[in-house]
Amino acid sequence: MSQNTSGFNTRFVHAGQEFEPHTGAVVPPVHFSTTYAQEGIGKLRNGYEYGRGTNPTRDSLQVQLAAAEGGTHAFSFSSGLAGEDSMIRALLRPGDHIVLGNDAYGGSFRLIDRVLGPWGIGNTPVDMSDDTALAAAIEKNNAKMVWLETPSNPLMKIVDIARVAELTHAHGALLVVDNTFASPFLQQPLALGADVVVHSTTKYIGGHSDVIGGAIIVKDDDLAEKIGFLQFAVGAVSGPLDAFLTTRGLKTLGVRMRAHQENAAQVAQWLRGRKEVDAVLYPGFEDHPGHEIAKKQMSGFGGMVSVQFTGGAAVARQVAESTRLFQLAESLGGIESLMNYPSEMTHASVKGTELEVPDNLLRLSVGIEDVQDLIGDLEQAFAKL
Repeated sequence: MSQNTSGFNTRFVHAGQEFEPHTGAVVPPVHFSTTYAQEGIGKLRNGYEYGRGTNPTRDSLQVQLAAAEGGTHAFSFSSGLAGEDSMIRALLRPGDHIVLGNDAYGGSFRLIDRVLGPWGIGNTPVDMSDDTALAAAIEKNNAKMVWLETPSNPLMKIVDIARVAELTHAHGALLVVDNTFASPFLQQPLALGADVVVHSTTKYIGGHSDVIGGAIIVKDDDLAEKIGFLQFAVGAVSGPLDAFLTTRGLKTLGVRMRAHQENAAQVAQWLRGRKEVDAVLYPGFEDHPGHEIAKKQMSGFGGMVSVQFTGGAAVARQVAESTRLFQLAESLGGIESLMNYPSEMTHASVKGTELEVPDNLLRLSVGIEDVQDLIGDLEQAFAKL
């Protein structure tokens, strides 16, 4: 199967998933073995030696992830943050600097600022849609890496990946794009000029809220060699069952994303008509500041919707604690609908910083349930205000 000629769904289903040759099983077996018998000292069977370095189930997932994102190398980790940590330490050194969006995911900022900061990695948050500010931040700090999320979490900002890639490369830096919100079905950052794509595979790729994982995907052989070495040397790899569950989820990504975004569009429209709502942050609306860019670089607007309330934090909290189908929980991208209060949950770590999230905002991960049931759930929650 050629990555270049196959459609997205075909790649999701078949890449790295050849049938098992001994029995013909169409689903490759899960390999739990931690070690592999050698034919002789230094004579490995098909390169397999020890499970931290190589595992057939993880290898299959990595082939699948690379194909999904149009990359040549993919690396599967035990969590999204584990992947980000290994990737940054593989590509940067103490004294280097990262320019990142001033609306970045709180966990990524915490890692960069509070974990890697003391190690010597500096950072500067900036509005990624402002070319002048971005260029100035890169030049002032001689930044080696630019970190972009689009759509951003949870403010749903859209940034032109190709434009940022051009600007970043003109200054000799690497562009990293967190593609978790869009998923590889809706957006292909490597094709738009990104050097590295990162994912929390826990989210849309896994898709069922039952497996934690992360992925790093690249096209460049040199970057791949550096990241692969740290994956092996540090060992924050996904286990075989986690890899299998992630593979199973990725196979249905296309059909799930269609349902997610169809429901999200209707939920966003319903929210927009409510007097209690100050703003609905959803790139599918024509008056969203990033709508035209989203149309250009995405094949859909995704399943995430954020909403801000005129009544402030008290109203947002009451709605979050009143829904039944929308479950109040961390994470996103699962088949079930989730509601999150970022100010006190996913983004609590950035309180008091430039990345602080408004306290009147809720983030909705719209699932694949019947949309009228989801709207009915919101109606009964709003009725309690």
